[in-house]
Amino acid sequence: MREGWEPLKITVNGVQHALSVEPRALLSEYLREELGLTGTHVGCDTSQCGACTVLLDGKAVKSCTVLAVQAEGSEVTTVEGIGSVDDLHAVQAAFWDRHGLQCGFCTPGVMMAAIGLLQERPHPTEEEIRAGLDGVICRCTGYQNIVRAVQDAAGRLAAEQDRAVGD
Repeated sequence: MREGWEPLKITVNGVQHALSVEPRALLSEYLREELGLTGTHVGCDTSQCGACTVLLDGKAVKSCTVLAVQAEGSEVTTVEGIGSVDDLHAVQAAFWDRHGLQCGFCTPGVMMAAIGLLQERPHPTEEEIRAGLDGVICRCTGYQNIVRAVQDAAGRLAAEQDRAVGD
């Protein structure tokens, strides 16, 4: 271990990692630079844009506002951990089907914020969706398709839950 660096044990996308990190390293830097998870975008470094949003122990957080060492012992989920090309997460599928993205830069953060919102409020109103995504800035859209995608994802997740209960 490098002198002055801190040990860090963290589970990211279901995989446990044990590395040492510079004490001032941000979680976003750790994810991108140490783990190569570049879906966590850094757009501002000031916690304004939300492109770096991940789930930290199930809660949506802006990873540029969290020191990596603060995530010690935690579970982090990034956009890479929610689905795959062959098995999209309901939010990913809804964003695809409802055209909830344009350039795609903010999309991982928006999706992670949406997942966090839907975990807290499985059946949000349009107003609740807009409020829940308030911390993520998209410069390309008017948010209408993003809101529609989150509404669609809420329905898909409810249907998945119903199927799971019926099995």
